Amino acid sequence: MTYRNAIEDYIRQAALPADKFSHQPRLYALACSLAQAQSYDDDTLHAAAWLHDLGVFIGHRPVDPVALAAWDNVKYAVEQVPALLEKMDFPRHKIPYVVQAVSEHLPSKNPGSIEGILLRDADILEQLGATGILRTVSKTGRDTRFIRHQDALRALHKSLDELPTKLQLESSRHIAQQRVALMRAFLQAAELEGLGLDW
Repeated sequence: MTYRNAIEDYIRQAALPADKFSHQPRLYALACSLAQAQSYDDDTLHAAAWLHDLGVFIGHRPVDPVALAAWDNVKYAVEQVPALLEKMDFPRHKIPYVVQAVSEHLPSKNPGSIEGILLRDADILEQLGATGILRTVSKTGRDTRFIRHQDALRALHKSLDELPTKLQLESSRHIAQQRVALMRAFLQAAELEGLGLDW
């Protein structure tokens, strides 16, 4: 078994709840497509895309709501990734680059590598469009941040307002146009139907 297979098999089992799993293969494929003619290390991008959300999975994150509210899932992933990759026979000299990409994948960060930029832009795009809507709305009722649908709609409004301007690559901005239009239409429809009202 190659280290890539080992990484994917590990996440396939660790990604709980089960709907957390589809994000990784989709994110990796999207990140690769954003590169276009740019050169990047595919091993680094693959490992970072598959392992970046380790700290959000049940069994890795705290159960206690108070501890969960203060939980730094990125810090947890950064701490766990090196040992995991070593165990999977991942090239040791590339592990620091994977850790860097994981540590810089949030929209608030400014990645220092092409792999980090690709991962961050792809992860931002995953929060927009139909994918962003599904990922956010599916958390309603099982995530302490999303008690009611209004909470999910507020989060989607925030994503729409803040995330598109944070994209760094032209290829990402091009893809974002359609996703933004779709999300805007959805939110307008939700407002017209009264779904955003705080009853």
